[in-house]
Amino acid sequence: MTSLSLLELASVVAGGTAEQALAESTHMAQVAEANGFHRVWVAEHHGMPGVASSAPAVLLAHLGARTSSIRIGSGGVMLPNHAPLVVAEQFGTLEALHPGRIDLGLGRAPGTDPKTAAALGRGDANRFPDDVIELIGYFTGASEQLAMPGRGRLPEVWLLGSSTYSAQLAGMLGLPFSFAYHFSPQLLDAALDAYRTTFRPSGILSEPRIMVAAAVVCAPRSDEAYWLAGSSRLAMLHLRQGRPSVLSSPEEAAAYPYSDLERMVLEEACASHIVGDPHQVTRQLHELVNRTGATEIMLSTRIFDVVQRAASLELVAEAWATQNP
Repeated sequence: MTSLSLLELASVVAGGTAEQALAESTHMAQVAEANGFHRVWVAEHHGMPGVASSAPAVLLAHLGARTSSIRIGSGGVMLPNHAPLVVAEQFGTLEALHPGRIDLGLGRAPGTDPKTAAALGRGDANRFPDDVIELIGYFTGASEQLAMPGRGRLPEVWLLGSSTYSAQLAGMLGLPFSFAYHFSPQLLDAALDAYRTTFRPSGILSEPRIMVAAAVVCAPRSDEAYWLAGSSRLAMLHLRQGRPSVLSSPEEAAAYPYSDLERMVLEEACASHIVGDPHQVTRQLHELVNRTGATEIMLSTRIFDVVQRAASLELVAEAWATQNP
């Protein structure tokens, strides 16, 4: 059975605060755990008013303390922003605090705009392959430099990507690969083919292992689901326009005066989003699994109201379990 997992962005909603967003992320992690989700990941973004997950390691320590069994991890740490030794120390600390539950998903994008990337002080994506190897070496002891804690506490390492670059690197290094289908659907098949073609068994993984992240909004009725999805669609439009915003209410999204060009942008940007009632959503998830051979689907569910956000997860989990006993 293909596992379901959760990607949390700690969404700041219109009229809300970062404190509220982080509390809601904690609640969502608990809901995911209660409904049998395999893992919950938090994403690293910077300089975005609608995303409060800029410090994944800090948030993960909190989520680990508020849950008991679900795997927790980064989806991902944007490695060009950080010294690999620091990441090894942070995630070694997490593994020491929550043994056997920590994932380290790694990406090579800065997770922000160029100005903010410059303020972060590193941002050399060309070093990404070397940085990944260096980072793993701190955990395995291949590096003479001691990462304490870290050495001997290797978390589950994944490479994340929205193109063929990280897919090929994950294959060559023998690491599991997670594709960002929720915002880059066009390259899905090419990336997974590149991953499988270049895969070489490693001390970490003996055969390819694929996760696909998908944007999912589910409600008892399809018209309600499309109404709720308006918030994430408007947020996607603002992001594509280079003006990221807080997550608007469905009412605000419905009242927004979309131009014809903006509607065209949204049709392309949101073409991969899975929206509907439980039957429709699970059917599309099964189609995605059959298309990709993924062993895991990670749901990104950006809904304005946290009660409806949690209900979406619960509906998908119940329908998925019913169809995959």
